Amino acid sequence: MADAPPTIRYADQAGSPVLEVSGNWTVLGLRSVKTKKKGSKRPERWTAKAVDASKVTRLDTAGAIEILDLAGGGPETEVKTADQNHADLFKVVKANLGKEPAQPRHVNWLVHWLEEAGQGLIHVYSQLVALCEFFGEIIVVFFEAMLQPWRFRLNAVVRQMYEVWVKALLIVAVLCFLIGVVIAYQGVQQLRQFGAETFTVEAVGIGMFRELGVLLTAIIVAGRSGSAFTAQIGTMQVNQEVDAMRTIGLNPIEWLVLPRIIALVVSMPLLTFWGDMAGLLGGAVACTVYLDFTFVQFFDRLRDTVGAWHFYTGMIKSPVFGFIIAAIGCFEGLQVSGSAESVGQLTTRSVVEAIFCVIVLDAIFSIVFLLAGV
Repeated sequence: MADAPPTIRYADQAGSPVLEVSGNWTVLGLRSVKTKKKGSKRPERWTAKAVDASKVTRLDTAGAIEILDLAGGGPETEVKTADQNHADLFKVVKANLGKEPAQPRHVNWLVHWLEEAGQGLIHVYSQLVALCEFFGEIIVVFFEAMLQPWRFRLNAVVRQMYEVWVKALLIVAVLCFLIGVVIAYQGVQQLRQFGAETFTVEAVGIGMFRELGVLLTAIIVAGRSGSAFTAQIGTMQVNQEVDAMRTIGLNPIEWLVLPRIIALVVSMPLLTFWGDMAGLLGGAVACTVYLDFTFVQFFDRLRDTVGAWHFYTGMIKSPVFGFIIAAIGCFEGLQVSGSAESVGQLTTRSVVEAIFCVIVLDAIFSIVFLLAGV
């Protein structure tokens, strides 16, 4: 049975004006109040100090405000109700009636900046903790799979290697080749001032082997494959495919994350080697143009002056960089929730975090190798 519509009656009890209301005084029930107000003429200069709301069946904040406004007595108006909940609501409304809205608090720019910096640090800390937990979970799943080798999905690993290795060969080769040309050109221009332009060969070889080859390859892979991992897993999260896997008893770390990490850890040294060779080729081409060198002379000098450990240092870094890039890409993909907008935001974040971690790790490796005398 529907609630009765709101009614209004201006009465006079013992010489005192009283507003009598009844019915449903909620947002939906107030639609007919304007008509009621027109039909029930309010006496001139009439202000009720009392309201009889004992026959009100339903009441919300909008209804309480409208009743007090009709009475015209403001917060001092006494309200008679038959329901304690209604009485409590009228009490709250009268306590806040006529109050000015709170003004926005002016915050000093320095305080605001410090607050933003503090929140940023807290976010970075929580992100690091979550990443460490994720790395630990990956390691546990990996060793469990080592005890049961049939759990490794080799077909998925091969498919991911095709995506992150074979399809990236062209872009890695082109960029590293051009960087090799740039290093050789700049080396010739600067070293020629001292009559030492032949040392350009060492500059190209050591620079590409130790730092630029692996670093450029890692940045390319982070922007290409790391973002792809986040987008793929994130889309599965939005479509609730990851939840469905958990429901049927499949571990997403084992089925989605582990194949991608293994593929990238294996592919990164191969891509790094490919990038190193392309960079050396670019340097050799530049040296044949700007110096009286042939390709044979360039590579003979490279073999005689650049030690093998320069090559090994770059190759040692590459699988570590591959693991970090793949783990961060998968981690951010599993954090996606809600909508496609979240996929885009976390894909961007994964690329930034992966490149940042790669550069930080490269600096740490450089310090360690320096202290080790390598």
